[in-house]
Amino acid sequence: MDTNPVGVLMHQKALLPAKACAVCGRPFVWRKKWAQDWDAVKYCSERCRRQRGKAKTA
Repeated sequence: MDTNPVGVLMHQKALLPAKACAVCGRPFVWRKKWAQDWDAVKYCSERCRRQRGKAKTA
């Protein structure tokens, strides 16, 4: 029987690997679509990928 005791998490997202975005510095976690090339992933989003060559101006 597949019953879970109280307090046991089905999905343990805290155990997934995380990185910091190279552009904004925000942490982002592993996604299944990045499984094949997780070592090459540098950006948290498409927006950050597009902004990679631009210098920040304040």
